[in-house]
Order: sequence, then structure tokens, then C-alpha cells
Amino acid sequence: MSTQSLKPGWKMVKFGDIAQNVAVRVDPADAKTDVYVGLEHLDPSTLHLRQWGQPSDVTGQKLAFKKGDVIFGRRRAYQRKLAVAEFDGICSAHAMVVRAKPKMILPEFLPFFLQSDMFMERAIEISVGSLSPTINWKTLKVQEFPLPPLDEQKRIAEILWAADEAAEAYESVLLSLERSIDVYSDKNFLLHEARKKNPNIPPRWKIGFLNEIAKIDPSMPKGLPDELEVSFVPMESVNEGGGISKCEIKKLGDVRKGYTYFEENDVLFAKITPCMENGKGAIAEFLKNNRAMGSTEYYVFRAIKPEDTQFIYHLTMSGVFRKRAERWMQGSAGHRRVPKDFFTRRPIVIPDSESRRKIGLALDSLQSQKTKIRSHINAIRTGAAVFLQKSLSQTGAAHV
Repeated sequence: MSTQSLKPGWKMVKFGDIAQNVAVRVDPADAKTDVYVGLEHLDPSTLHLRQWGQPSDVTGQKLAFKKGDVIFGRRRAYQRKLAVAEFDGICSAHAMVVRAKPKMILPEFLPFFLQSDMFMERAIEISVGSLSPTINWKTLKVQEFPLPPLDEQKRIAEILWAADEAAEAYESVLLSLERSIDVYSDKNFLLHEARKKNPNIPPRWKIGFLNEIAKIDPSMPKGLPDELEVSFVPMESVNEGGGISKCEIKKLGDVRKGYTYFEENDVLFAKITPCMENGKGAIAEFLKNNRAMGSTEYYVFRAIKPEDTQFIYHLTMSGVFRKRAERWMQGSAGHRRVPKDFFTRRPIVIPDSESRRKIGLALDSLQSQKTKIRSHINAIRTGAAVFLQKSLSQTGAAHV
């Protein structure tokens, strides 16, 4: 791209002319900080550090960073991991500590510049190595990019930080809501040991087993024709946190053997991921002819009373239930599964019918609010990303 093709006021610059690589190496044992940031602590969905470790967690030389620096994951850049430091600390040597040269690029604009497709695509392109492609500073510093003037940088940064502030506010509300859901779930999805310790449990709630309110892996009705069209739901189509993202339509005869049968409003529970935060599970909905075949890695629960469906779903998705299921997993490493008798031998507290209905409806409402908040967050972040790409685009200019 020649300078003639740039927008007015813009100029082509080498990355090393607008930012510096701060390579101050520190032994964790000598670090005067309680903060260590590894690549695993960087979340590509945000510019904020939400988690970190301690220097005592690691050995070997690390990099020191100061408040305001950008910690950029130079290893596997395609993961798009970076964050703005809000305090001093040390970080992995697989990261790069980048500091703005304010006369060329505003510190508040630099992180968005690094987030842009323009920069990320180049970073991935110049990475070297097959298993863990990594960016070398010597190569990065001579890469040329179009850069807007300082007043335009200021305008772009103000808009993007305002969007970030709005998204973070929603994130805070979402976190509070998730905590409320956890508290409500812990209160109402008690295992039988808890009853002995909690005098406030209503007397009509009893100790029982899941199979008292749900059929487990109900069989396929006899006589269904091979030409019947049904939904086909592979493992990857069930989301973490609930829901079926997509399904194919297949003839029953093509998938009758080797798959699990379920129907509309059945509850799915993943055998292999009960311990995952927001583990996989779903209420089956919008099925072709109200029937489906899917992965054998799911148990199917069918409410004996249809009004118990929501209660069963939220119970089996709750943290207290899944942690217990995790402890019951059997098998060798990599092949551990929740055994079927977990649901028939592990006692739980079963509320009375009306309480089950109310608990299910209450959690449906809370989950609906959670979905709406996530939608707002996604809309803000998507809009900000589109604005950033358009702001840095040279579309309309002549490329040479």
C-alpha cells in the first residue's frame, strides 16, 4: 500500500516506531509483586484481566509489566489473547509486553489496534513454528501498518472504551445473576445428607431417587417405520450450559442402530462432562416429528409427570448435582463415565409436586434473564468489533 492510497491524515508506520517491546526479565522468586499472568489467564473475549496466579506458582524467568502495558500472547496468536494491565506484575515469557509510544499512538488506542483484524492477521502470518507458532519481535517491529492521526485515534478509542464499559456492566449483572442461580439451586436441589442439617426443609419434601420422577433412557416405541424422518443430534450440537444448537434430518432407518433415542421435552445429560462448568445438557425441543436420535454419550430423562420437565432439567444441570455425579464417574483416564446406577442409588431430596413446578418455573425465568443479558453483551462486543474494523479499513483507497 502506498501513502497515496491512505485516508487523509493517515500514514504508514513500522510497528517498532509506535510501540516498544518491554523485555525486562524477572525471576519469580525475586518479583516484588503478588501477580503472575500466564497465557491461560488471558481471555480473548475481553481486554480485562479477570484471573491471575502468583509468582510462587511458576519457575524460570518471566517478564515484568507495568500498569497500562498490554500483555499480548505472542505464542499461538490466532487465539487473540491480550489484556491491558491494571496493576504491576509479571507474565509468561510466551507473552509480549507492549508499551505505546504516545507521540505516535495513544496508550488507550493501542489495545484496540492490537485487537484489529488488520494486526492479528499479520501477526498470525509472521508467526514461526508448527506446533506452537510464535511471533518474534525482530520480525514484528518492521511490519508496516496504516495508522490514523492522534485525534482520530482518540475518537475511536473513546467510542470503543464506552462500549467496553457497557459490556462490562452487563458482565457484572450476569455474574450476580449466576451467583443467584447457584444459591437458589443449592437451596432447592439438596442431596439427602443436607436434609439432616437443614431444619427449614419442608416436611413434604422426601428423600428419594431421580428415577422416581423420571424414566431413565426410555426405549424406542416398537413399529416406527424406517422411512420416518427424525432429528439427528450429534454430541457437538448440544451446548455447554443447555440447548441444542442445530440438528440434521435423517431417516430413522439410517440411524436406528448405534444411537440414543429421545423425544420432544426429554432431558439430555452428558455422561462424560458432568464436572464441566455449564456442563452439557438440554431439553429436547423442535424435533422433526417430535423424535430424535443422538449420541450414546447422553442419558435421557423423561419426566413421569410432564410438569416436572423443567425441574429435572435444572436439577441435572445444577452444580451440586454435577459435582456429585463427577465423584461417581467410573472408568480409566479419558474414558470415565457417570454410571447409570448413579440415578437409582444416589439419594436426593425430592420436593413435593407443586414445589417442583415452582422451582422449575423460577429457574426458567432466571435462565431467560441470563440469556437476554448474554445477548446484550454479544451485541455490544460484536458492534464494537465491526466499528473497529471499519474505522481501520482503507476500503475505497487504491491498493498498490
